[in-house]
Amino acid sequence: MSGAVGGGASSCIGAAAASCSSTGFVSGAVGGCVGIAGRLPSRVLEHLFSYLDLPDLMRCTLVCWHWNSVLADENSEVWRSLCARSLTEEALRSDILCNIPTYKGKLKSLQHALSSHDCSRNVYVKKNGFTLHRNPIAQSTDGARGKIGFTEGRHAWEIWWEGPLGTVAVIGIATKRAPMQCQGYVALLGSDDQSWGWNLVDNNLLHNGEVNGNFPQCNNAPKYQIGERIRVILDMDDKTLSFERGFEFLGVAFRGLPKACLFPAVSAVYGNTEVTMVYLGKPLDG
Repeated sequence: MSGAVGGGASSCIGAAAASCSSTGFVSGAVGGCVGIAGRLPSRVLEHLFSYLDLPDLMRCTLVCWHWNSVLADENSEVWRSLCARSLTEEALRSDILCNIPTYKGKLKSLQHALSSHDCSRNVYVKKNGFTLHRNPIAQSTDGARGKIGFTEGRHAWEIWWEGPLGTVAVIGIATKRAPMQCQGYVALLGSDDQSWGWNLVDNNLLHNGEVNGNFPQCNNAPKYQIGERIRVILDMDDKTLSFERGFEFLGVAFRGLPKACLFPAVSAVYGNTEVTMVYLGKPLDG
């Protein structure tokens, strides 16, 4: 029964989009709606939109001002319904997404989570969709990239360890060319010119196989504590990578990043340790 309703909703939305497009308001340019799309009440649109998946909803925001305004409320029933279908109960009920205030933001975080396909064979992403588990494999360093990389704009995400760090535990960024597995226990992120990392064990910054100094740059910098959330801030406009801890800005770690697609990344060595990453969106200034 629900499939029939969902199919009807999709057909109706498609007809409305076609009607709007025929008047000159095509995807990519938001404008005023006429015809069917312009006359549908907000409550009807919300009901129809609640059957669509995220890519379709994002296209709907570009059809016309009316549709865009209906979807502007990031905590509406539309986004709540999609969250219930897309996210696991564990992700919604635990504190993993506690710093994401809206349903739409939670969906975006899932889109940007660590990839279960772009990672070492010795790790996997748990059912919650956000936590990476490293299997107890000897003499191996294993990493993972986020699903989506960035070429422009400012982006922030949180990372925290939920198990022992071992001798090396690195957070940072990597291009698509950076390896996500190597032999031995090493700082994988920062081991070449395709990645940049901060080793939480010894507070060293790493790039191109070299130590680029300690971080943060202060006397007796505190060691990382298990469960502590580190906020990573990537500014592709200024080409910098920065970190925060407990909402305290620790400073810029790397400058002069290349004009390339850069992905959030982690690397770990300790067996059965777990790392969680949550994309936050555009960082707040100040």
